[in-house]
Amino acid sequence: MKIRALLIGDIRFQFKYGFYLLYLLFTVIYVSLLYLLPGAWKKPAAVLMIFSDPAAMGLYFMGAIVLFEKSERVLSSLAVSPIKPTEYVAAKLLSIALIAVLVALGIGLGGGVLSAPFSFVTGVFLGSCLFSSVGVILAANIASLNQFIVATIPAELVMNLPALAYLFGWRPAWLLVHPSVCMIELLENGTLSLPAAGILTVWTLLAVWFAVRVMEKSLRHLGGVRL
Repeated sequence: MKIRALLIGDIRFQFKYGFYLLYLLFTVIYVSLLYLLPGAWKKPAAVLMIFSDPAAMGLYFMGAIVLFEKSERVLSSLAVSPIKPTEYVAAKLLSIALIAVLVALGIGLGGGVLSAPFSFVTGVFLGSCLFSSVGVILAANIASLNQFIVATIPAELVMNLPALAYLFGWRPAWLLVHPSVCMIELLENGTLSLPAAGILTVWTLLAVWFAVRVMEKSLRHLGGVRL
């Protein structure tokens, strides 16, 4: 029940501050661009758009949300409430993943990459949760937006470069151990989609677990308790 209430609250917050309107605009722009591209370019362009925006952008949005709630003393209130860090993180991840999946479906339809909807949605959902978890981890103990942006640079390089290399043709089998590469494989419904789903699930669960632990420590600090 707590997660449900938190999730509804997060969705209302995102709707109020224009997240849905912004991504609706982005979706229209992206789909329009896809229709202008040559046929051979549409699928890789759509995969790149989905990977770089609705999924990966969760890192930045999540960081911004955590920093905003920290500045507004929301986290200080949560620290002395019955809300558990697991519930807080789960609601945040699900709310961002909902936007990611909706936008990705719109772009996927426009780019013709929805041949396997289950694989597609799995990749977007897990990828969004993974990137959002990294956003929570980075923002939990950072005080300013500038510090957060600097902290995201190495994280983005590590998470994005292998995926971009894979998307544009460098595909050694061992690269599939990288979670972002697994996401690309799922979006494309490649021949290795099944192992990619398993590997990405493991990485995502690890990232979520670590995000919960980091947030637990942060809330404990805000609540004035150090164990």
